[in-house]
Amino acid sequence: MTQAVITATGLFTPPESIDNAALVASFNAWVDAENARHADAIASGEREPLGHSSEAFILKASGIESRYVMEASGILDPERMRPRIPERANGELSLQAEMGLAAAHQALDKAGVRADQLDLIIVACSNLQRPYPAVSVELQAALGAGGYAFDMNVACSSATFAIDMATNAIRAGSLERVLVVNPEICSAHLNFRDRDSHFIFGDACTAILLEADHLAREREHFTVLGTRLVTRFSNAIRNNFGFLNRLADTGAGAADKLFVQEGRKVFKEVCPLVAELILDHLESQALTGESVRRLWLHQANRHMNDLIAKRVLGREPSAAEAPVILDRYANTSSAGSIIALHLHRDDLQQGEVGVVCSFGAGYSAGSVILRKGNAC
Repeated sequence: MTQAVITATGLFTPPESIDNAALVASFNAWVDAENARHADAIASGEREPLGHSSEAFILKASGIESRYVMEASGILDPERMRPRIPERANGELSLQAEMGLAAAHQALDKAGVRADQLDLIIVACSNLQRPYPAVSVELQAALGAGGYAFDMNVACSSATFAIDMATNAIRAGSLERVLVVNPEICSAHLNFRDRDSHFIFGDACTAILLEADHLAREREHFTVLGTRLVTRFSNAIRNNFGFLNRLADTGAGAADKLFVQEGRKVFKEVCPLVAELILDHLESQALTGESVRRLWLHQANRHMNDLIAKRVLGREPSAAEAPVILDRYANTSSAGSIIALHLHRDDLQQGEVGVVCSFGAGYSAGSVILRKGNAC
């Protein structure tokens, strides 16, 4: 049977970065202004004063120290607190296609593959900047790629779900080369005025090239031993922004039109779901936690990653076994686990096994078991 292999990845990192100190200063300036504006109501007990954020709070809650963003000045302006990203004319390349182009070129150049050799491009991410035409088809045109393209969204699990689709198509023999691209502009859906979440997200774009194994035997690659997906409905992570908002008389600018979550509930429910998914998936491949050399986990929260890795490995993970990139990238949604793979894979030896796993809103979770080199 034809095997699907990952032959290259690409990473676009935005040019601007915001550390916790700058983010906290902006947030606290806004808090002070709001409390001054409502001083009378606060004094009378009609309104609770807003609380400050702090670098220590952010680091303890998440493990995040900084984040890359597409535009920083608008986020750090206490009177705006959202990125300044102007609309582009229809004849211009869209922002997500531009990000995708940079990551895609990096992956294709690494593999020595031309864009016109691609059979399919999947743009998979949490938020697409428009419903249609598809960003993937725009990216296909910009690359000069062959085949066809489509967009998909499974929130933070979008990359692993797309890898599953690509793997199945290659195994079935219908396609030979698939490019998965994950352009995440998470700063655009984040409420920077919410103390509990204003620090969570950053921006990035990743690309993953999958090929039929007979095309890549002489090149470095990771064989996809198996993929497994799971979904379970929950309102604990939600974003209600959509095309129907304009039809309602109220609520168009409400907080739920941005990212909202019940953090403690997510932690309690998602960690066991993900650990069970990975362990069951490993067992189906006659593997155990002891077989795993590397866990490339979704980069949402340091505590979640530590707990999941501990349950899978049966012990405390080392920094090498469960690499963390969210300290400097923050949560980049579907791109996070792929950034970890991109930056922390070169030291694996032939035959060693790793797991890419993403999880998030839905709930959704995807597991991809990789072996460096050929399947056997």
